[in-house]
Amino acid sequence: MPAFDPDSLTYTAAGLIPAIAQSEAGEVLMMAWMTSASIAETLETGQVTYWSRSRQELWRKGETSGHRQRLIELRVDCDRDCLLLIVEQTGPACHTNRRSCFYTAVRGGAEVEIMAPLEDPSSA
Repeated sequence: MPAFDPDSLTYTAAGLIPAIAQSEAGEVLMMAWMTSASIAETLETGQVTYWSRSRQELWRKGETSGHRQRLIELRVDCDRDCLLLIVEQTGPACHTNRRSCFYTAVRGGAEVEIMAPLEDPSSA
C-alpha cells in the first residue's frame, strides 16, 4: 500500500478541503475545513484538528469546550476533494450544544428543528 500524502488531495484556492465528521454509528455530526497541516496534526495526534477560517489558525476541536473528536478513521472521496472523518465524539459536536450541527430539516417547505440542545450538566 502506498503511504498517504496529504498533498495528493485537491484543495480550494485557499488551501482548504471540506471534512465531514461522522460518528461510528453513521450519524453526521458536522462539517468543517481542513488544511494539509491540520490533516497532518490529526493523523499524528489522533485529536481532530480543523482550520478556523474566522481566526485563520488551527482549531483543535474541543480544546476549550472539552467536546473533543478522536479520529477513528480518515476516508478520502473518489475525487480526492472531500474528507470523511469517522470520530469518537465527546459531548456535543455543534457550538449550539447539540449532538449534530444538522439539527434543522426542511419539511413541507418549512424549517423544523429536529434536535434539541443537550442539557447542560452545570445548570442541573
